[in-house]
Amino acid sequence: MSHRPKWWRRLAVPMSALLLTGGLAGPAHAGGPTAVVVDTARGHGDVVSFTFDDGPNPSDTLRLLDVLRRQHVRAVFCLWGDHVAEHPEVARRIAAAGHVLCNHSMHHDDFGPWTTEQIRADLVETSAAIRRAVPHARIPYFRAPYGSWGQSPQVAAELGMQPLGWRVDIADWEPPGTDVLVQRLRDRITPGAVVLMHDGGGDRSQTVEAVARIIPELRADGWRFTLPRRRG
Repeated sequence: MSHRPKWWRRLAVPMSALLLTGGLAGPAHAGGPTAVVVDTARGHGDVVSFTFDDGPNPSDTLRLLDVLRRQHVRAVFCLWGDHVAEHPEVARRIAAAGHVLCNHSMHHDDFGPWTTEQIRADLVETSAAIRRAVPHARIPYFRAPYGSWGQSPQVAAELGMQPLGWRVDIADWEPPGTDVLVQRLRDRITPGAVVLMHDGGGDRSQTVEAVARIIPELRADGWRFTLPRRRG
């Protein structure tokens, strides 16, 4: 979204911190997704995962897809159900390009106070909206709007989706200028980080430009771009 509630900054913390609270640990079933919020990229050493929230958004998502294609980077797109319904063709373009889909709720509500029944209904509705646009789509991840998880990690795991957090948030939902975003990426990325960025919810042209600039720089320094871990 283009504007975040004031409490967002308190929630935008490394997701590993949430593991210290009750209800976010333990497998949903052996070998499948767990309720542990993943914030780590696959692999070892200088690896990083790029994730994008709040799309699809035709003007910026399509430009971002072109950047990622040219740079041979796969990313995770956390899809807002209402936007999928509005722009199903863009959701199809994301999937056709080989990127990974993530359920980011239907209406971008705060799940913190919701019951498990309310959360389950929303996640089922969102996945159905995604699959109407992209038949038989795999949706291996779920990310809670605002990072307000509440009881959603366990519900997501029971529905076959791994809760996906982040270690790095460059706060691109309040566009500060492309140069600032590039510098934040330089300063904040650490080995194994999942990075939170946005391709929807407002004008994300600065994010697209920052991604186009930072990928060659990171790659020249020996970084590899991977997907987030499959489970916690």
